[in-house]
Amino acid sequence: MWGAVAIAFMLAVGSLSAEGGFRRYARLKRDLHALEEKNARLTADNARLKREVQRVRTEPAAIERAAREQLGLVRAGEIVFNLENP
Repeated sequence: MWGAVAIAFMLAVGSLSAEGGFRRYARLKRDLHALEEKNARLTADNARLKREVQRVRTEPAAIERAAREQLGLVRAGEIVFNLENP
C-alpha cells in the first residue's frame, strides 16, 4: 500500500514539474484566456467598424466627418487653426 502511495506521489510531483505536465496545462490555459479576451476585443472592433461603414454609406454627415478627420479636408472659406503643444 505505501509503495503505491509513494509511486502516486512521485508521479504527481513529476507531472507538476515536467514541461509536458501541469505546467504546460496551466500555461495553455492562460494563453487560451488571453486569446479569448483578444478575440472579444476584435469582435467588438469589427462590430464598431461595420456600424461606421454603414453610416458612411448612408449618412452624408458621416461622410463629411470621415473626410475631415482622416483626410484633413475643409470647406471653402473655412479657416483651420492647428494648435500644438510645444
